[in-house]
Parts: sequence; structure tokens; C-alpha cells
Amino acid sequence: MERLDDLEAFLAIIEQGSQAAASRHLRRPLQSLNRSLIALERAVGVELVKRTTRRSEPTEPGRVFYERVKPAVAEIIAARNEAANARGEVSGRLKVGAPVLFASSYVAPIVSRFLMLYPNVEIELRASDEQVDFLAEGLDVAVRIGESADDSLIARRLHALRVVTFAAPAYLADRGRPKHPKDLITHACILRSGTDAVDQWPYRIGGREQAIKVNGRFRTNSAAAMRAAATEGLGLARLPLWQIREPVEQGVLEIVLSEFEDEGMPIQLVWLPTKAPMERTRRFVDFLANGLKADLL
Repeated sequence: MERLDDLEAFLAIIEQGSQAAASRHLRRPLQSLNRSLIALERAVGVELVKRTTRRSEPTEPGRVFYERVKPAVAEIIAARNEAANARGEVSGRLKVGAPVLFASSYVAPIVSRFLMLYPNVEIELRASDEQVDFLAEGLDVAVRIGESADDSLIARRLHALRVVTFAAPAYLADRGRPKHPKDLITHACILRSGTDAVDQWPYRIGGREQAIKVNGRFRTNSAAAMRAAATEGLGLARLPLWQIREPVEQGVLEIVLSEFEDEGMPIQLVWLPTKAPMERTRRFVDFLANGLKADLL
């Protein structure tokens, strides 16, 4: 009887287009994947995959075998997951994605607490500011700040992250504290490049959101650089509060125009839809959601 691991390897090779891509997707060594394919072909008695240096394509018998085997393997995996869920087992590997700074500041401490609670779980934290491809990276769960561009993922929306306008006390003492967003026209602003409206800052005025035109001689795509420039007294800046919480608490930076803040930036957890998510995935999503709410509110 063919092993489930061998069948999963075969399906991944066909779906990913090469053994190297399938290896990354399944997070299995390339040599192990190749052994599974050889074992399966030996058991079936026919060549299933044409190998080239860059591509792996099914032979005609391989294509027919793929179509027949795929739904059966999906049912076996779903049944296995349901059985593990029924036993309440929490074990295995998870690959988690998150933005770079957010990963180190918030996700890593929560992951550490989760691992101490569940000693049979392993987690790899993949930090990237790009919305990476779930299948290509082999992710199980990811933290997304802002709206997710992938409708194929299941999303669990948490609270919105507060976005604030801030400056150094020295700048405010020299240039004055803005009382209304329209006052920003007379102020130096530090702009974040790479956004759709780099010089348009949204505020809630009179019960509705309005974009206020701002000006500044310094712009950057780095939140850390914006924070540093504001700390030096270069001008006003606008960032999510979590990125400047420490200097605000230390009095190095001061928040202004808080009564005009907009709805903020959404934060959500996303994962691939499956018929029966593994118990470790469900537990981790709940744990991460509760941890982020507690740490960010």
C-alpha cells in the first residue's frame, strides 16, 4: 500500500511544477521528496513524472493517477485532522508570517509564550514586509496590517490599530501645537513615501473623514527613519501608535490632534481555508489574537 507521505509528495510535485518548489511547499528535504516519488512509481509500476532540470510534468499515466488520487488524499488528510482535533492534540510545525518590526516587537513574545504552553509544537517565524505568497512560502498563519489583497485567504479581523500624529516637544515649543488638522498647512511634515497619497493625511472632521494636504522637505519609506527625524525636531509625522509607543511613554515624542484621529489601520490574521484546520492552527490563531489584543490595546 502506498504511503500517504509518498502520495502527498507526488501531488505537490505536480501542483508546484517542480521538485524544488514542492520541497519548499511541504517543508521536506529535496532528497526525501525524490525518494517518495521513486517509491510511489515503484509501487504503481509506471513512470508518473517526467523530470527535467527545472520542471516536473506528469506523464499521461501520471495525469490520470493524479486526478484519481487527489480527492482521496484530501479526504484522508481531512479525516486525520478531524481525528487529531477530536483528541485535542496540539503538536507539529507551524510557519507564521508577520511584518518585520511587528514580528520582533509583538509576535515573537506571543510565539514564545505559546511554545512554553505547548511543548510539542515547533514554530518558524518568517518576518517580511511584503505580502508573500502563502503556498510558495508554506505559511500556515500570517499577521497582515492593512487590508489583505488575497481574497482566497480566511481573515480574522482584530481591532484597528490607532494611527497618530506626533512631534518632538522642542518642535512644538518652537512652531506651536496644531489645534486643528487644517493648521498643518503651516507646519513641516515628515512624509511616508510608497503610499497612494503621500501628502494627504486623513482625519475625522465633523463626523466624516477628510484628507488634509500637508507639506514637507523629508520623505522616506522607513517608519524608523520617520520616528528618528521627528525625534530630532524636523517636523510632525503620522504613524501607527505601536511604532512610537516607547518614545511617547518616555516623553521624547508627543501626540497631537488625537480628537481628530480616523478609524485607524486594520490588523488581521489570515490563513488558508481547509475543511478541518489542524488543532495547533486553531489554538495558535486564538492565542495570537488574544495576545495581540492584550498587548496593543
